[in-house]
Amino acid sequence: MSSPVSFEDLPLSRFHIRTVFSGTGGQFSDGFVLGIIGIAVSMAAGPLQLNALWMGLLGAASLAGLFLGSLFAGPLADRYGRRTIFAWDMLLFAVISASQFFVNSAEQLLALRLLLGLVLGFDYVVSKSLVTEFAPRRYRGRLLSVLAAAWAAGYVAAYLVGFAIRDIGPDAWRLMLALSGLPALLILPLRLGVPESPIWLMARGRTAEALAIVRSKFGPHVTLPPTLPMTHKRGSLGELMSKRWRRNTLVGCVFYTCQVIPFFALGTFSPRVLEALNVQDKFVGGLVYNVLLMFGALLGLMIIDRISRRAFLVGTFYLSAVGLAVLAWGSFGALGTILAFGFFACVLAAAVNLEFVYPGELFPTHLRASGIGLAVAASRFGSAFATFLLPLAVQHLGVHAALGVCVGVLVFGGVFCHLFAPETSQEQLAAVSPDDSAGAEPGKRSLNAH
Repeated sequence: MSSPVSFEDLPLSRFHIRTVFSGTGGQFSDGFVLGIIGIAVSMAAGPLQLNALWMGLLGAASLAGLFLGSLFAGPLADRYGRRTIFAWDMLLFAVISASQFFVNSAEQLLALRLLLGLVLGFDYVVSKSLVTEFAPRRYRGRLLSVLAAAWAAGYVAAYLVGFAIRDIGPDAWRLMLALSGLPALLILPLRLGVPESPIWLMARGRTAEALAIVRSKFGPHVTLPPTLPMTHKRGSLGELMSKRWRRNTLVGCVFYTCQVIPFFALGTFSPRVLEALNVQDKFVGGLVYNVLLMFGALLGLMIIDRISRRAFLVGTFYLSAVGLAVLAWGSFGALGTILAFGFFACVLAAAVNLEFVYPGELFPTHLRASGIGLAVAASRFGSAFATFLLPLAVQHLGVHAALGVCVGVLVFGGVFCHLFAPETSQEQLAAVSPDDSAGAEPGKRSLNAH
């Protein structure tokens, strides 16, 4: 007979891998949606009569939808569970994606991009919450980093697809946009087999259901860790901003936002930025940028469980700021510009792994989806605003001033996290209690002492 083992200390199993893989569909689709829009919009500018304002609006639309979706998804997932949204949102996403092929106006495309972002906002929250709560503590960072790698793969695939089919005809941009629904459909059958989170069920006082799921998937020798039922009376947003959780909430929002503002603003319009920096073959430059982005995501996956969360977080902020500063104010010719852009992409893509790991570790079970949702919402608000402004800023202020603002954002994020970000890598998620003391120093306290 096997010795008892705690649910969060299980060895890695086929079910864990399947759960993580089922979460990659939404992340790949999200990366594809956000990565393809820059190329597609530049090709659709003539047929849809797009000026700089409309290009900014379309580039930012899915990010704005992500803001709304993630803001509402968190409280819903914390109250009603993760599984139902996780199982079915990709089907809706695929339908909306296919509809983009038939648009005849900028207004129609804007509406569909907003809806896509809304669905992805829901998926961001439930995917991260569900995979986090199923992942064994020892493998949590690497498993969640697979989602980050899938996002980067989708982002890079978008550029490669756009590069490959841009010359097939006047409707190439329509096909680019519609293809984002394909991975969502492929992953749907896997999602239907993933049950509700046992940790969430325990926090709701449904221990018998949680135990039945755990034993059916992992065997009768698996024990559930102790957790407290949800007894709080305040709304989720109010509790996130309470004295107990305010610092963690601010850290989650600030680090996420400061990472994605330069990432999306520059990535979405990388061909235009490289053109403004006098790189003649902007598509090849963008290809190098995206390949190094994928390499950075894989590098982050390999090292995330080997160094502390704080060191990874703060170090990548400072390194990416240096890379972007060189790009903004250096003068190294076309090749040097492409390499500096690629270095920035590589470092920041490695840091993106933390967006899938760190927010879920900052909050207890009864606030986890809400905390992740608020962090995602804050980041998407900031990145939507930045993506909308970037083409206008490059046009009216010049590319160097626009890059300088992004450098400032990265430096601010690094300093803020250096001062306030806690270390979370060794914590047991189910044991996080809302009633523990909050007196420890940032970076040295456990999740039980927030």
